[in-house]
Formats: sequence, C-alpha cells, structure tokens
Amino acid sequence: MLSTLSASASRLRRLSILSISTKLKDGFGSGIVKQRKPVENGHGFFFNDRHFFPFLVSITAASGLFGGALFVFTDAGKEVPLTTTTEANAGPDDKKEKILVLGTGWAAMSFLKTLDTNHYDVIVVSPRNFFVFTPLLPSVTVGTVEARSITESIRKIMRKKKNLEFCLSNCVHIDPFNHKVLCRPLVNFSEVEKGDFELEYDYLVVAVGAQSNTFNTPGVEKYCHFLKEIEDAEKIRESIVDCFELAALPSKSKADKSKLLHFVIVGGGPTGVEFAAEMHDLVYEDLHKLYPDLMEYVKISVIQSGDHILNTFDERISQFAELKFQRDGIEVKTGSRVLEIKDNAIVTKDKATGQITEVPYGMVVWSTGIGTRPLVSDLMKKIGQTDRRALATDEWLRVKGCENVYALGDCATIEQRKLLEDVSYIFALADADNSGTLSVKEFKDTFESIRNRYPQIDLYLKRQHMQDVASLLDDSISQKGGRPVLLDIEKFKSALSKVDAQMKTLPATAQVAAQQGEYLAWCFNHKTECKSHPEGPLRVRGEGRHQFPPFVYKHFGQFAPLGGERAAAELPGDWVSMGRSTQWLWYSVYASKQVSWRTRALVVFDWTKRFLFGRDTSRM
Repeated sequence: MLSTLSASASRLRRLSILSISTKLKDGFGSGIVKQRKPVENGHGFFFNDRHFFPFLVSITAASGLFGGALFVFTDAGKEVPLTTTTEANAGPDDKKEKILVLGTGWAAMSFLKTLDTNHYDVIVVSPRNFFVFTPLLPSVTVGTVEARSITESIRKIMRKKKNLEFCLSNCVHIDPFNHKVLCRPLVNFSEVEKGDFELEYDYLVVAVGAQSNTFNTPGVEKYCHFLKEIEDAEKIRESIVDCFELAALPSKSKADKSKLLHFVIVGGGPTGVEFAAEMHDLVYEDLHKLYPDLMEYVKISVIQSGDHILNTFDERISQFAELKFQRDGIEVKTGSRVLEIKDNAIVTKDKATGQITEVPYGMVVWSTGIGTRPLVSDLMKKIGQTDRRALATDEWLRVKGCENVYALGDCATIEQRKLLEDVSYIFALADADNSGTLSVKEFKDTFESIRNRYPQIDLYLKRQHMQDVASLLDDSISQKGGRPVLLDIEKFKSALSKVDAQMKTLPATAQVAAQQGEYLAWCFNHKTECKSHPEGPLRVRGEGRHQFPPFVYKHFGQFAPLGGERAAAELPGDWVSMGRSTQWLWYSVYASKQVSWRTRALVVFDWTKRFLFGRDTSRM
C-alpha cells in the first residue's frame, strides 16, 4: 500500500508542476516564466528561463492517507540557472561569435551593460577589475569622497550577464590581420613573458582609454602627479598631507614652508580647475583648523597656456571661474607655458613677453590633455595610421584599415566624412531624371534621406537657426521671380560650402565614451534585423542603404565645480547656470549617474559625512 501511495504521489507531483507552469505562463506569470520541460536536479524540479524565478516549487500529494491535502514547500533562496530561448534551441554545432573587449572604462562598461550577451561569447581583458567613476577623481584627491565609493567590481556589475568572461591582464599586442591579441597576466612570474597567452576574436572592441600627455616636457614623468586613475588620486591625497606635515616640522624655515605649501596645477581645463577648487576647500574648510600657523604660507596656482581657463566652456563660465578664483586667492597664470619641471622648481615662459621664471613648488599636478597609449600607438603603426593622436574610425566606430575592429572613447576619434568629398555623388543621387539640374524639392528630399549620414548638416542648421535643409539654399538660388530655380552642380557646391566648416572633433569625455559604447552595443544587438532590413541612410556611393545609422553624439551639458558650494553648468539650448543651485544640481546628477546602488549610497554618504564632520586628513 505504501509503494502504491508513493507512486501515486510521484505521478501527481509531476502533473501538478506541469499544470502550475502552464498557469504561470497563461496567467499572472505571462511574460515572465515560459513553459519548459521540468529538469530533475537531484533536489526537486526547477524551470530554466531567461528571468530568475525565485521559487523552487515541490508539491507532494498523499491520496487517502492525508485526505487529498496538498503540502507546498518553497525554497526562495535558491537561484535558478538562466537559460535563454536561443540556448534551449541551440544545437551542439551552433557557435556564437566571439567579441573581445579591451578595457573597463566608460566606453567598455556602457557597451557591456547594453550588449545582449545571449547571442555572443564575450571576453573582457583589462589590467583593472573595477570601474571608476572618473568625474569624481578630484574629490578623491582631498577626501571629499573615498576611493572605494566611486569604484565597482566588474564581476559584480556583470554577474547577471551570460557568456561573459573576464581576464585580469594587460593586452600587450594586437594582431588585426590574424584576429588575435597577446595578453600578459598581472602576476609575478620569474620570467616576464612566461604567462603570456593569446586570445582570438571575431570582433575586437578597443576601449583602453588614453594616458596623460606630457608634450615631452622634461621632468614631468619624474616629478609631477597625474589625475587619470584612482591610484593617481590616492597618491595626490598622500602628497598633500606630506607637504603639510613636513612644513610643520620645527626645522623648516619660512622659505621651506613657502616652497612645500605651494601647490601648482598645470592645465586650466575642467579637471585642473576642479582640483584647484577642491584643494582650496580642503585648505580653508579643514586644514586651517589643524595647521593654523601654516595658513600664511599656503598658495595655489593654476598655469594655463591659453588665454582663459575652461576655454571649452561658454565664455561667461570662463569669466565667472576666473573672477571666483581671484576672490578665493587662487593665482591663475594664463598665457604661460611650462618649459621644464625640476626637482625643486617649475620653469615657465610667458608667451606675451618671453620672460622665463623659476617658481619653487611643493607639489605639481599635471592635467594638460591626453596622449596615446603604447598599445594603441603600436596598432596605428601596423595599419598605417601614423602621425596621429588617436585611432581613426568611421561614423560607425570601425577602425579604418582593420576588419571587424572597433574603437571607442578616448583612444579613438571619428573622421567624419565631408559633404564636398561626395558632392558629385550626392548630386547624381538627387538628379533622378538625369537632367543635370536639381529642383528645390529634389534637393530637400535627397538631404532628408541622407542628413544623418552627415551630422554637420544638423549642426549647421542649429547654429544658423534654420528650419530645414531647404534653408541651406540662398534666397537668390531658391526662388527667382516667384518661380523655383533649378540648381546646377556649381550652385549645389556653393550651397554646401559652409556646412563642412561646422565639423569638430568630439571631446574626450565620459559622456562621449558612454554614448559610443551604448550605440555599438545596439548595433550588435540588431545585427540580424538590420542585415535584412537596413536602418541606415542611403548609400551615396553605391546602392541601397547602410546597415546601421551612423553614431551621432548628443550633448547633454557639462559641469565645472568651482568650490565653496558653487558650480557652473553649460546645458543644452545654450543655457548657462552658475552658483549654489548649480552645485546642488551637480550633486543630484552625479549621484544618479553612479554605476550601482552601492556606489550611489556611498557617494551620498561621503558628501553627508563631509558636511557634518569635515574631511579626513589622516595619512594611511
């Protein structure tokens, strides 16, 4: 009898589970749980699906002995392995294409978070296993925010992604012709090259970023601090404390104290200006309480080769920043070029007068732009891109001279195609009747279909406050005596001659890199659909359409924190905002842009802690 009951219960259990899976699919679970054949895992049945279903349901029925009662046991803590529909239907011979990603910065992270890894095998290679929220690096240098608060583990961010592997290694060599890369692990081998290994790829995404540009200035590498990595920020923080502690020693003279407490920032861009502002806040909000006798010796200087600091911002912001720094006692030396960094002095030359001066310093932070990493320089030589500062790509982020290689972020620059290079092809495309002339309607229809191929068109229309592409034509061309005028090739060239002047290189910012990563991931996610139904613009040289629309950068504004709870912002629509309210807008935007809830909570906690207790100035 017991064996009969056991068999009956087993049959009822399987029938019940199949019934529940059907109800979940058709009822409240529709769109979340798809019906699958139950799989026995030794502990009970579970359902594999794309989304995590947290309950392991086992139903036991005891007929007669328990009066037909049903006992339901759940295990909410067991994570069910993820299985996609593609994987479930894949045969043993199906092979996914392999995407190799170099880097874990803004471009790589945005690409990985957006990419549907169910359709690809992805390998990430980077010398660091964490992501850094780089816009807050200046805050780390003075303890406003802790280093761990703006970093997040790559493995933690990507733990829900399938078919993704991470290698903590340096990529030392790229072979674009054989689709291979050579990597070197970050471990101590008795022989440097002993642990090297090769990886093959179908697609390579180069997102290794850039390094600080020294412009071959003597002494920079040896005596200056950079501000590109989290390690740089921590070194600067230690150096600041060291300067104050050394100056506080009784053996130091007044001249020694003035030298040790002179903090120099070379470069008046956003990073240099923000660090100068953070340094000023640290000194006059926290350190003046700990070192009151040293305040008279403290000096902060910003050296800028251009005529203004923040020269990439609106002119009103540059002027506001210079006036605020002047009130705060921060010295701004514009039109000054650094010739050499010595162990105890910085040598500068005034561009207007030619006067050369030597100024003693305690610490120098070098923030003058970006340069090419050796890995990228080596790749550029192989593919014939010499005498360049970054990898040249087309509008689809494909590296020119390579097959299936893409480059994103600071290590690359987009070479936008000029209208005048294709003017004869565009004219032929518009001249459907081969009459040798174009009507205004033909001109307008053609440009509406190709305008996203040439982003400079929209940029020109926006800056000239024009309504549509027909506005590119002068009144004398577009109409004559109330009748439409036909354009020949020369008038066509004349109408487009000013458009190419709007082409500019995209700035090396986190915003650009993140948008590029998201765009490229979208292209990979829609590769199959766009192959059969292209979504790109019409081909000017050739037939049909491009497979994907080209990358178009959308500027959402930029911030410049200026210290003292004040900031400046350049927002879309030519809006400029400055003051305390802008600083609070900066807080909200940067908190919302954190990569995880953990870092978001830690950053907000650090800001709150600083308001309540000040910055930590301990040397550890």
